[in-house]
Amino acid sequence: MNDHLGSCLCETVSFAIKGEFDSFYLCRCHRCQKDTGSAHAANLFSQSAELVWLSGLHAVTSFTLPNTRHSKSFCKLCGSALPNTHIAGLLIVPAGCLDTEISMLPTAKIFSASKAYWDAELEEIIVYEGLPE
Repeated sequence: MNDHLGSCLCETVSFAIKGEFDSFYLCRCHRCQKDTGSAHAANLFSQSAELVWLSGLHAVTSFTLPNTRHSKSFCKLCGSALPNTHIAGLLIVPAGCLDTEISMLPTAKIFSASKAYWDAELEEIIVYEGLPE
């Protein structure tokens, strides 16, 4: 059994995930684009892992889009994405909020029909190790 630790950007919220992830999806739906401000969300999913809040539970808030199952949890101080349990029996963990490495590679890209028009042929653009000068 793997344990993973994570936190928000301001480090007010910290948590542990006890257990295994079942899948790792890069979701390109319009809702996830809005959630992240990017081309896709990168979320880990588990039906058996346990989420344990270690600190900052008072700073965790959630939003569910009315009449949908689309939900996200985040730190109300810094806005960082956090684990979500609003779908019964399913833990969703944004990969970027983990402080420990995961060995799992993405399982699939989903909702690719909705991908952003600029999210094509990205491997052909210039790559910098840090901020360009």
